[in-house]
Amino acid sequence: MPTRRDSLALLAAASTLLLTGRAGAQAIDLSPEQPGRVRAPRDEEAIRLIGKEAKFARDGVLTVGNSTGRFPFAGYASDTRTVIGAEPDLAQLVADALGRRLEIVSTSWADWPLGLASGRFDAVISNVTVTEQCKEKFDFSTYRKDLLGFYVKATNPLVIREPKDIAGLKVIVSSGTNQEQILLRWNDQNVKAGLKPVDVQYYDDDVVLYLALESGRADVYLGPNALLGFRAAREGRTRLAGTLSGGWPVLAEIAVTTRKGAGLADAITHAINTQIRTGTYARALARWNLSDEAIEESRTNPPGLPRA
Repeated sequence: MPTRRDSLALLAAASTLLLTGRAGAQAIDLSPEQPGRVRAPRDEEAIRLIGKEAKFARDGVLTVGNSTGRFPFAGYASDTRTVIGAEPDLAQLVADALGRRLEIVSTSWADWPLGLASGRFDAVISNVTVTEQCKEKFDFSTYRKDLLGFYVKATNPLVIREPKDIAGLKVIVSSGTNQEQILLRWNDQNVKAGLKPVDVQYYDDDVVLYLALESGRADVYLGPNALLGFRAAREGRTRLAGTLSGGWPVLAEIAVTTRKGAGLADAITHAINTQIRTGTYARALARWNLSDEAIEESRTNPPGLPRA
């Protein structure tokens, strides 16, 4: 059975999904065929952990919802239809382990909870952060520490370590996200301390967003570190100025999300732990020039348990 991971030990490890960012990193394969996709063997123990009450959207298939749009997590291949990326690769490993064919369903971020609750898909793998509120409705199988990054123009020497460091700055953030809530809390703390408020900016278009950052109309972009780091390393126009946990002020984790009591979380948790232990998960990440320095056996929480 899955074992509970010590969250404090993981915090001490201070590591997360990061772009390697070094010279000579392998080219990214954007073909729809994905010949280098890492596969996993059938995991009979994981299959035995599928609950008797489990009902899949389709026979013989693991249907996974994904909010597709940004690499390295998930984007469209060169045919503009096939979903590829680190998240689809993880979904493939889980499907393989459960002895099922994978089907990815692209959905908007706002719609995935309804799609999951309605049974449109069996699981969501889309950079979902585990929160106590979400645990009331969903089960989770965590696979990565949640880290946010502050990114600035490459020539900007700014360093951000705590709330006061963003006082008076023009900060870009996506509406309705976990990072927006953290930014607003940081801003409230600063204002109460008599510091200048943050000028919060929102953009729907990434091209306009990065132009604002490079032109000086904005100072900082706060978002998922793996996404922003991927672009920074590929383009060299932005750099990391600081990080914080996606669950600030406590540790947060990213997880495969399933319906509460659907009977799938134990099986998925076991499947993920096996891929971590055997190094398959690390190889899947490496295809996207990603690494996870916190990989260790049984790093996943059993679903529904309170975090330390």
